[in-house]
Amino acid sequence: MDELNSSVVTSNMSSPEHPPLVSWVSTGLIPALVLSLCFLLGVPGNIAVIILRPNWQHLSNLSQTLMLNLTVSDLLCLLSLPPWIYALLYSWTLGLVTCKLLSYLLYCCINGSMLTVTVLSVQRYLQVVQLQKCFDQVGKKRMLGLLWLIVMILSIPSLVLRQPISNQHLITCDSHFSSPAQRVAIVLLSETLPGCVSITVLLFSYISLHRKVNQAALFNNPQTTRLVTSIIVTFLVLWMPYQITNMVSVAAISLNNDTLLKSCIENRNIVRALVFVNSFMNPLLYAFASRNMCTVCQKREHGYCC
Repeated sequence: MDELNSSVVTSNMSSPEHPPLVSWVSTGLIPALVLSLCFLLGVPGNIAVIILRPNWQHLSNLSQTLMLNLTVSDLLCLLSLPPWIYALLYSWTLGLVTCKLLSYLLYCCINGSMLTVTVLSVQRYLQVVQLQKCFDQVGKKRMLGLLWLIVMILSIPSLVLRQPISNQHLITCDSHFSSPAQRVAIVLLSETLPGCVSITVLLFSYISLHRKVNQAALFNNPQTTRLVTSIIVTFLVLWMPYQITNMVSVAAISLNNDTLLKSCIENRNIVRALVFVNSFMNPLLYAFASRNMCTVCQKREHGYCC
């Protein structure tokens, strides 16, 4: 995400005609391989979900809409990866406007996926634990409109701050901050705070759901337990390193600790690549496994699907 394509290059590999290729020991190569794998496997997976919609006939209209919203967000996120993969291995060559627009699209897709996952967790909590239907048709449209309004607002900093920046023999599409204070404010308000809120809401919702389901033997379904556990663990494993790196970098700037900040920047490509793995994993967790969760909803509500 910010400085997604920063990498270390050697000066003897640069030339006016061809962008420099990173060395094999560079931190840019591993993220490039991870992103390439996500693109090759995740794009067909998300397209398959959109076409086949496995087990979606057992879901409510709201759940189907959220699932489609999640899948489209993940698909667009993965489709935007090739320019970033190229930039990790070579250099940014697409200019200022493309840098800003692709960055904005990328942030919109990632934030949209994260917030949709959060809304899905809240919906399942309300329907299984509280036995409440969430929205009617009008309320569903308003909820989705509000979700994407928040997504677009959170993504504005990338549209404003991103620009091609010369870094030794490399041009990167990075955020340019006017001061350390601006960097701290942007990272906290547009990335760390929304991420921490989403993680907290997801943990509360699914842990509460898991406890409610296990209160009665009728609802104690090992498959559902594995599904809930996989959702929580996957989300935490793929998102927490990124959030922790953001918080540590903010602390490093506040303490004027250049060594700590440099360490965060060097490892940022790797932890951000994990976020894209989430877009690859979502079809497996939320589409192909939704039947198990729907079974619980049917038992709790005598036939009403979540």
